[in-house]
Amino acid sequence: MANVYDFTVRDRKGNDVKLSDYSGKVLLIVNTATGCGFTPHYEPLEDMYKEMKDQGLEILDFPCNQFGNQAPGSEDEIHEFCTMKFGTEFPQFAKIDVNGDTADPLFSYLATEKPFEGFGKGIKNAALDKFAKMNNKAFGDKAYIKWNFTKFLIDREGNVVSRFEPTVDMKEVKEAVAKAL
Repeated sequence: MANVYDFTVRDRKGNDVKLSDYSGKVLLIVNTATGCGFTPHYEPLEDMYKEMKDQGLEILDFPCNQFGNQAPGSEDEIHEFCTMKFGTEFPQFAKIDVNGDTADPLFSYLATEKPFEGFGKGIKNAALDKFAKMNNKAFGDKAYIKWNFTKFLIDREGNVVSRFEPTVDMKEVKEAVAKAL
């Protein structure tokens, strides 16, 4: 694969969507969960989307249930939760796996382009690191994504330029997105 635009994913209704349809846009691709401690990230994500979509930003939301069973609902239940609680309007795709033999090829690619470099310092980050390592043992060398709300920034040419773990302050994510725009 040359870049993100070479992938096809499924929307929440099961239809194929070519990521090349987003050619020329800045993308923030996120694996999400509705029952995670990072679920409040939906709010700054939606704020960022409303503020920057006219400049060419698209946020692509991929629910995943591989981290502590934190996204157990159907695509419709997850979508209803996100729109009702956080007013999300950015595209939400089918629930996927991001790790293991069943990992969506897009997320395998993203994580290969920008591998995990740690959650950062501090007690909370150390606790998350310990919990993530226990959770991801089953995936071995295919534990591409360490936790929910990992974000990948894609430039207008489809190249992966940054990876943000869920512990990164959303202000830092917004600054990087604004710079990419």
